[in-house]
Amino acid sequence: QAQYANSGGGLVQAGGSLRLSCEVPQNGFSRFAMAWYRQAPGKERELVARINHVGGTNYADSVKGRFTISRDNAKNSLYLQMNSLKTEDTATYYCNTYPYSRQLWGQGTQVTVSS
Repeated sequence: QAQYANSGGGLVQAGGSLRLSCEVPQNGFSRFAMAWYRQAPGKERELVARINHVGGTNYADSVKGRFTISRDNAKNSLYLQMNSLKTEDTATYYCNTYPYSRQLWGQGTQVTVSS
């Protein structure tokens, strides 16, 4: 299986916004629950947000009210809109299925939030 390609990261000031995108080159995308994960330096990878095949969502407490996960099944794409970014959101962000598949971790996209 091909790894997922993430994009949209970058450097932003605290309080700013970014939108991450993930293209999923996989048949049957619309049937999968998907998620965004992140890993900060020196920390374990953590679940940020997930979305099921019919659009139901769930968020980590640390991002609730600031991040929005969405999907476009016609485009085999997953998105993460991140608003009111904080320095503690600095991490490498990855998309994967939920639960995750070890074979699908890609390079991730770096998000750096400056104070």
